[in-house]
Amino acid sequence: MKAFILDRYGKNESLRAGEVPEPELRDDEVLVQVHAAGVNLLDVKIRSGAFKLILPYRLPLVLGHDVAGVVVRVGPRVRQFKTGDEVYARLDDSRIGSFAEFVAVKEESLAIKPANLTMEQAASIPLVGLTAWQALVESARLQKGQKVFIQAGSGGVGTFAIQLAKHLGATVATTTGPTNVGWVKGLGADVVIDYRQNDFEKILSDYDVVLHSQDGKTLGKSLKVLKPGGQLISISGPPDPAFAESIQAPWLVKQVIRLLSGGVRRNAKRLHVDYSFLFMKANGSQLRQITPLIESGAICPVVDRVFPFASTNDALAYVESGRAKGKVVIKLR
Repeated sequence: MKAFILDRYGKNESLRAGEVPEPELRDDEVLVQVHAAGVNLLDVKIRSGAFKLILPYRLPLVLGHDVAGVVVRVGPRVRQFKTGDEVYARLDDSRIGSFAEFVAVKEESLAIKPANLTMEQAASIPLVGLTAWQALVESARLQKGQKVFIQAGSGGVGTFAIQLAKHLGATVATTTGPTNVGWVKGLGADVVIDYRQNDFEKILSDYDVVLHSQDGKTLGKSLKVLKPGGQLISISGPPDPAFAESIQAPWLVKQVIRLLSGGVRRNAKRLHVDYSFLFMKANGSQLRQITPLIESGAICPVVDRVFPFASTNDALAYVESGRAKGKVVIKLR
C-alpha cells in the first residue's frame, strides 16, 4: 500500500512516498481504509526526534495519529464494528500510521463517525477532541460557573477546547493574534487577548483552570493567573513524574523527567496550585461521548486546509508554521 514514511529523525527531514506492507490485523483490531487523516504538531515533533525518550519508535515509520475511513475487515474478537462502517479514531501510540492507504485500529480506540461530518471533518476531531476532553472533563472536572484560560484559541486544540468549555458552562479566556480576535469570540470565548498587544497575566486572575500549550516562559506566567487550589494542565510539557509512571519509563528516564519538571512543580507548590502534564491517549469510549456533541451542533469542527495525499509533506510544513486556524487534514479518497 502507498504511504509516507519517516526514514530518519530530523527537524528538516521529509517523509518519503513509498510502498509498505498492509498492516497485519490482530484479533482485537479493525482494518480501516483511510479516507482522510488529521495532521498534528505531534507528527512534526515525532519527525524531529523530540519524543525519542518517551516514544521509542523503530524506523522506518509511517506517521499519522488521526483517521477517518471505512472498515474493510475485523479481527475475530471484534464485536462493535463490521465491514462498511464509517469510523474515526485517534490511533494508539504503538499503532500510529494513518498517512497510508490502510491502518489497523484497536476496537477500543475506534468510534462510529459523526453522521453530519465529511470524512475530512471527522479526521480533524480525534486528537484535539480527546485532548480537550481528557484535560477539561477527565482531569480538571470543569464545572459550570468556573473560569478557564485556554491558550492559543485559534489552534486545533484551542478551537475545540473553547467550544467544549462553553458547553460545560465555564467562562473562557484565550489568546490569539489580532486578525483572529473576532473569529475566536465567535467560537464562544468570553475574554480574548491579543497576545501581540497585551500580557495575559496582567489581565487574568483567579482562574480555576489553565490549559497550557505554549512555551516555558508562558508556563511560568500562567501559574500566576490561577486562584489558590487551581489547576494548570500542560500539553506541551515539561512531563511530570506521574506521566513517567504512567508510561512505565525506565529508571533513568524517570529521573530526567523529574529534573525537567522540578522547577515548575516547585513554583506551583509555592503558589498553592497544581501542575500536571497531559499526554492524551486513544479512547473510543470518550470519542463516543464527543460524537453527540458534534451531531447536535454544540461543537463544530474547524478545518483550515485540506491537502491531497501527495502533498503530505506540505501539510506537515503548514502545521509546523503555526499559521493554521483549526486543523489541517490530508485527503486520500
